[in-house]
Amino acid sequence: MKNNAVTFAVPVGIVAVVLLLVVPLPAQLLDMLIVINIALSLVVLLTSMYVKRPLDFSVFPSLLLVLTLFRLGLNVASTRLVLSDGYAGEVIGAFGEIVVGGSLIIGLVIFLILVVIQFAVITNGAGRVAEVGARFTLDAMPGKQMAIDADLNAGLIDEDTARQRRADVAAEADFYGAMDGGSKFVKGDAIAGIIITIVNLLGGLAIGMAQLGMSAGEALERYSLLTIGDGLVTQIPALLMSVATGLIVTRATASADMGTAASDQLTQSRSALTIAGGAACALALVPGLPKLPFVLVGAALLIVGQQAGRREKKEAEAVGASTAVAPQGPAADSPEALMEQMRVHALEIQLAPDLVDLVGAGTENDLLARVRGLRRKIAMELGIIVPPVRTRDSVELPRSTYVVRIAGVEVGRGVAPPGRLLALGDRLDGVVGEPVNEPVFGLAGKWIPAEARAQAELANATVVDRVSVLVTHLGSIITTSAPRLLTREDVRTLVEGVKQVNGAVVDELVPTLLSLGEVQRVLQGMLAEQVSIRDLARIFEGLTLRAKTSTDPEGLVEAARTALGPAIAAPHVHGGVLRVVTLEPILEQHLVEARRPGEEGTQLALDPDRLERMAASARRCLDDVERTGHQAIVACAPALRPALRRLLATGMPDVVVLSYSEVTGAGVLVETVGVVNDGAAIAS
Repeated sequence: MKNNAVTFAVPVGIVAVVLLLVVPLPAQLLDMLIVINIALSLVVLLTSMYVKRPLDFSVFPSLLLVLTLFRLGLNVASTRLVLSDGYAGEVIGAFGEIVVGGSLIIGLVIFLILVVIQFAVITNGAGRVAEVGARFTLDAMPGKQMAIDADLNAGLIDEDTARQRRADVAAEADFYGAMDGGSKFVKGDAIAGIIITIVNLLGGLAIGMAQLGMSAGEALERYSLLTIGDGLVTQIPALLMSVATGLIVTRATASADMGTAASDQLTQSRSALTIAGGAACALALVPGLPKLPFVLVGAALLIVGQQAGRREKKEAEAVGASTAVAPQGPAADSPEALMEQMRVHALEIQLAPDLVDLVGAGTENDLLARVRGLRRKIAMELGIIVPPVRTRDSVELPRSTYVVRIAGVEVGRGVAPPGRLLALGDRLDGVVGEPVNEPVFGLAGKWIPAEARAQAELANATVVDRVSVLVTHLGSIITTSAPRLLTREDVRTLVEGVKQVNGAVVDELVPTLLSLGEVQRVLQGMLAEQVSIRDLARIFEGLTLRAKTSTDPEGLVEAARTALGPAIAAPHVHGGVLRVVTLEPILEQHLVEARRPGEEGTQLALDPDRLERMAASARRCLDDVERTGHQAIVACAPALRPALRRLLATGMPDVVVLSYSEVTGAGVLVETVGVVNDGAAIAS
């Protein structure tokens, strides 16, 4: 019911404001509307002081227009009463009497001062800040959007949070754009107030002298009083709205309202308060200056400074106490310390000393927070528990260098120069920076200064911050090294997790049919081809059926893949189509007959030259498909898949080889885009 009332009240109120411009009002109703105008302006001013961020008062630009129109309507209504009746209500008369105070000249001077304050100081300043804020907000939009995308890709936020942040960025740009235009309403209102005041004064003189037969002095005294009162009752609310506009556009995002933030920040320095208090007391000693005001203000500042000093002392004691009660680590040469130094960490990032700022740099650029998000992301994608990443600095590394180690062995290295951003694009010749190849995809780019970001974006380059570069590199390394990172303890944890929701399949498989070591080997084999092992219950069901007849590792891996079925082919389906490259039937039959068991799995016992020609043919066929803008996988008979994948992976580590059962089980349109033989690719 309340929502319906508000829904109708606002449009009706706006229509009523428009009617003020043409419909005469009685003086009593005008008094009520003037009071409402002053109260609304005061509410808007106080609201602008208590909001924590500008977007919390997003209706302000529209409200500014409506209240400006309301004031202009009141101006027109009061002008009509002043010129027609020589009386415009008690509020306008009272304001005129208070300000004039028996002297017309004093009243006019005070009124002009108020107009100058509003128009020349507050309105111009607020308009300029709104213009600059709108420009900077629009310029910063691409960077903010990319930061949101980087956080989403790193797993630091989910889709809903990213969608909300994008909406906030767009709303912020719209708000400052609207404020840039809304500030012009305030400026126009000030100009209109001056013109209306002059019209009232001149019109009153003309009516008083020409129609009412007054002398010039009598007409001036009567109509100037009403004109000043009319100007004040509209200029004071306009001044309040101008101040509110300035507060909104100059307000930075904070965790508290303006009063709390100002109090905390103004009293944060004991030295500043003490010096200011001493200076105020010293001015009291200057001959001719009043001593009491300076002494009172100086003493107040000294008292506040002493309170700030006591607060700082308490905070320092609290920090010291927390440090004192913190457990002391073992001595550097103790067995515990040496054992800790000897321990080989599963995953480790070493940073050059000048890259230590990446750790603890804030919510968006904190390396540790982004790594935690990456661990969650990989757990959702691959189904493995990534071990905690140990981060430490190393004076042995060159400047701006980072190293990723797995089990103490370096597996990746890159650079992330301080104060730089990585720009990726093909048209960076005119952008200042050091050329570099992106470590994951090998894309050409440049490390550019932060101030050159806008120039790089104008060149259609993708600009990435240092933490995103490092986290992306780390994610690629973890994905390719997932089999090494999956330990026996991790497998035990995963098995226990499945047992809680599907105890029957675990009890039947482990340890009755397979040991944890054998299960670990199967899962490592699947991760080697970047197959997700999240659906462990289904994988264990497939292993249970296979393990009853054979515990051959290769056969177990294929049984687990068969159990997953369409889930393996799904990531390679694009637009509802799965594009495949098949083998020429006769060649495929020869390869099936040439399979021989080996220590590393099934091998193909054929002439090496023939195998090399076949691999080259497959490579050309996949490259031809990639040049069309699509991706394809290789499909073959189930019995041949492990051996063929092992053969092709020698020259194409990222090749995807699926069996016919996996392809047809996906339930999508399968399109053959190439056929491989032992001589050349036959494009279809």
